[in-house]
Amino acid sequence: MRVLILGGTTEARELAALIAGEHHVITSLAGRTTSPRRPAGEVRIGGFGGVDGLTAYLRDAAIDVLVDATHPFAATMTRHAHQACQASGVPGMILRRPGWSASPGDEWHRVADLEAAAGLLPRVGRRVFLTTGRQGIAAFAGRDECWFLARSVEPPEPPMPRRTEVLLERGPFTVAGERALIAAHRIDVLVTKDSGGTDAKLVAAREAGVPVIMVDRPPLPAAPTVPTAEAAATWLRRLPDR
Repeated sequence: MRVLILGGTTEARELAALIAGEHHVITSLAGRTTSPRRPAGEVRIGGFGGVDGLTAYLRDAAIDVLVDATHPFAATMTRHAHQACQASGVPGMILRRPGWSASPGDEWHRVADLEAAAGLLPRVGRRVFLTTGRQGIAAFAGRDECWFLARSVEPPEPPMPRRTEVLLERGPFTVAGERALIAAHRIDVLVTKDSGGTDAKLVAAREAGVPVIMVDRPPLPAAPTVPTAEAAATWLRRLPDR
C-alpha cells in the first residue's frame, strides 16, 4: 500500500521504520523545525493547502491509507486529515501516544487551553517553567508580573512576556537535569501541555513540590485511534487490499 504518515513525532518515525519494508511510506513534515529528524521512506515537507489541498494530494498521489501521527495538539491538521479522508474515501487512523495522569504527590491544575493557563498565573506561581512550545508563548505575553523560563526547540517570536529567558533545547531530558534546572532558576510553577511520552519534568516537579498547570488535549474526531506505532502497524496489516 501507499501509506501517508502525517509526522514529526517519535511515533511517526517509529511507524515509518516498522512498515517501510512492507509498504511505500511517505511521511509529511510541516517544515516548522529546521533540521528535522528524517524518518524511513519518502519525505515531503510543507503544508497541503487546507482540506481541499490534502484531499487532492490523496487522490493525485494514489494514497491507500492515511495515518495521522501528528502532535497531540496539532488540532487543525487532525481535523483537516479527518475531513480529507471522508471527502476522498481514503481510510484514515490516528496514532496518539497516551496522555499523562497525576500521581500521588502531584499538585496539578488542569485547564482547557493556554489562555486559561495564563489566567491562573500568578496565583499558582510567579517563577514559571514554560514548556508549551514556541507557538504557545504568546498566550502569556500579558503576564509581566511573572518571570518565565521558556524552553523550545526553535527560537520563539514576539509577542512574549517582558521577563522571559529562552532556553533552546531538544529532548529527551533526564530527571536529574530537570531537577537541576528547577533548582537553579527557583521555579515555583510548571506550565506544560498534556503531550504524553517521557515525563522527566513532571517527576522533577513532584520531587520539588512544584505545582503543575496542565493544558488538556483538544478532542479527537471520530476515527480509529491507537496508542503506539506497533498497534498502528497491526491496524494497517488488517486492512483489506485496496
